[in-house]
Amino acid sequence: MTYDRPKRIRFAHCDPAGIVFYPRYVELFNEVVEDWFAEGLGVDFHTLHEDMRLGIPMVKLEVEYLAPSRYGDLLTFRLQVVEIGNASLQLEIGAWAGEQLRVRGRLKIVLADIDKLRPVPITEEFWRPKFAAYLKQPEQK
Repeated sequence: MTYDRPKRIRFAHCDPAGIVFYPRYVELFNEVVEDWFAEGLGVDFHTLHEDMRLGIPMVKLEVEYLAPSRYGDLLTFRLQVVEIGNASLQLEIGAWAGEQLRVRGRLKIVLADIDKLRPVPITEEFWRPKFAAYLKQPEQK
């Protein structure tokens, strides 16, 4: 299963040439992850941070810019879980305009205790099944 989130590219996302300024995609990826937690996993960031005292800091980021996007474009951001570790997740997020992939990111995040600033295990009882529902399926040959 994938988590899909449409987002309109706004003027504020763009550089003077009218195309998305490359670091804005990282902000958009972060918004998609936050939306996924709330809508896909059922745990919004307020609950995650304030009640559960957990965070998901990013520890690795790779981005491929494949084609430019301009303000007014409607992109569909598609998130999938690539790998579930003991305390970390590897996510893949692609931004599509119709059939054209414009940008692809691979993010590694860690489930962490906010107060102790230490990783927290991804448990079978709660987190692992939620994340596994979005696990990317191996491609068919």
